[in-house]
Amino acid sequence: MGEGRFRETWAEVSTGAIASNARKFKSLLRPGCLLMAVVKANGYGHGLVASARAALRGGADRLAVAVLDEAYALREAGVRAPLLVLGYTPEAHVEAAIRLGVALTVFGREQLPEIEREAARLGATAHVHLKVDTGMSRLGIVSPEAALDAARQIARSPLLKLEGVFTHFADADGEDPAPTLEQAGKFENVLANMRADGIVPGLRHCCNSAATLKFPELHGDMVRVGIGLYGLPPLERNECESPSLRRAMTLKTRIASLKPVAAGMTVSYGRTRTLSRDSMLAVLPIGYADGLRRGLSNRASVLVRDTRAPIVGRVCMDQTIIDVTEAAGVRVGDEVVLFGEADGEGLVPAAEEWAGHLDTIHYEIVCGIGPRVPRIYDR
Repeated sequence: MGEGRFRETWAEVSTGAIASNARKFKSLLRPGCLLMAVVKANGYGHGLVASARAALRGGADRLAVAVLDEAYALREAGVRAPLLVLGYTPEAHVEAAIRLGVALTVFGREQLPEIEREAARLGATAHVHLKVDTGMSRLGIVSPEAALDAARQIARSPLLKLEGVFTHFADADGEDPAPTLEQAGKFENVLANMRADGIVPGLRHCCNSAATLKFPELHGDMVRVGIGLYGLPPLERNECESPSLRRAMTLKTRIASLKPVAAGMTVSYGRTRTLSRDSMLAVLPIGYADGLRRGLSNRASVLVRDTRAPIVGRVCMDQTIIDVTEAAGVRVGDEVVLFGEADGEGLVPAAEEWAGHLDTIHYEIVCGIGPRVPRIYDR
């Protein structure tokens, strides 16, 4: 497991898969269109720095994170690629952002005076991307007139560089393309207003992973690929020609204990499972504190010796119990796969299975794998 790693629970992360996925997305873009790899949320749970380096190795041109702390960690690790903070940066930390050489998202004119002040104090130029809200109702300027006013203020300032203008689609992975096309139309209207005013908008970007696959006509100057980078399907349905992606994360553990338990006995907290037969139960050293969510109790199954073994009873904070009665020859120390790359036979659970049991999305599953689960990277 490596020096300083004492757990028998770990996540294997293939940086080769991340690089391969980046190359595949890059191949979908017209010449000159850039690939921005989104590595926020600890690289969607896969590891911030390792994911960033793998994406760049696969041809990504730029990186994006959600918060300045992530940008700081990348710079500290020696990652010098162009970097955008997609989310909110407090005024008190604008100076740090400029010093780090990262671009900031501007979603309101009220942000600009502080950015200008800090740029002037440092004798630097602050790079910004203007965000327009075309239907997400999250960060971004809603009014086309207000967006134009903000762009004018940026363009007039010798301390600011308008590096890009962007928006975010609310339902690019939905069945109906109309809402996405409507948002794209609003975005183009904002850009047209800027051009008519003599403002060069810089990089135009609006496509996430799903939109990159479904709407090639909307790629603009750059696409932002997040979930697809890690090999998880951005689209639930086979709606369009898409690259064959490689899943980058496999979550594993080992059996810590085996014991025969008689029929009629109950299992775990709350006694939510009563055994209907004499059973062989195994204890796994992983629980909800590691990201194996409590909602998977009595629902999900794992893979042991090429056999699906169901979770029985409630998932505990640090441990989980599975029924291995059907797993012939099972022993303490056997490897257990909780989710990972499909094996072609449907035996390896996928992150989507967990998501289905929990009425959520696979993004939340991989992002939720906790920090005490070591990530083991390929070489």
